[in-house]
Amino acid sequence: MNTVPVAIEPNRDEHLVAAVESAGGKVVGLDEARVLVWIGLPAEFPELPDAVEWVALKSAGIEDFFTAGIVDDRRIWTNASGFYAENVAEHALALLLAGLRQINTAVVRHWDKERIDTSVRSLHGSTVAIIGAGGIGASLGPRLKACGARVVAVNRSGREVPGADEVRRPSELDSVWASADHVVLAAPATAETRHMINAESLAALPSHAWIVNIARGPLVDEEALYKALVDGEIAGAALDVTDPEPPADDHPLWSLPNVIITPHVANPASGLTREFAPWLGENLRRFLAGDELLSVVTPERDY
Repeated sequence: MNTVPVAIEPNRDEHLVAAVESAGGKVVGLDEARVLVWIGLPAEFPELPDAVEWVALKSAGIEDFFTAGIVDDRRIWTNASGFYAENVAEHALALLLAGLRQINTAVVRHWDKERIDTSVRSLHGSTVAIIGAGGIGASLGPRLKACGARVVAVNRSGREVPGADEVRRPSELDSVWASADHVVLAAPATAETRHMINAESLAALPSHAWIVNIARGPLVDEEALYKALVDGEIAGAALDVTDPEPPADDHPLWSLPNVIITPHVANPASGLTREFAPWLGENLRRFLAGDELLSVVTPERDY
């Protein structure tokens, strides 16, 4: 059987080693490799030998690799887009339900029935917009539908999304804000998506809206978000990502009762390589067979 020499750097994670070997690869040093599986930071990224044909990155968001000028057009690059979708979609739904059902308030205020009772809302019958509806959107849409929500998916391609009642393009966001009850952000961080949640988009949302961000912190103008929350322009925000991370101890969002912040755990780092391993194995099998790889990075799109 043909084998492919694969380097796993900067350390040989046991889950990834097992995936490589089960798919017909052989774990070697970087100087012998045709494939590099990189699980470190951009700042530690090594000089690549010419023999490396494919670099597999463990993260879905690889903006820092582009910023550092690491991604080139001399070889294939893949990220982990869609590989962690089930985890992240589950967390997004949990955050949205926690806010709507006032779980966060009950944890802090205990049996404050009058305040909590009058603030509880139902996901059933509401319209939820998923912005950046790729792999996460495909996993989240059916979950939202199971709860009785109507789903509007926004993506660049216009392709259908499982569970979505309609699909819109980013050029239609103004009408999306006006028609959505709640928003889940699942878009990459690019120049176009930076601060897509801003004073204007917040003002367009209804006062009962919750915003959930499980994507990237820079998608939200946090100063504008804070003002909208204090002024009652929207009902609440649930953030698994912030800009920067972590927020400063005195960040004003910590003080608001209608904000839920989780420490970037929608896809826990402690289990990341275990989740990544089967996808790496599948891509390595495709590489051996000469088939198209999953989650190939397009350099001109910066993600």
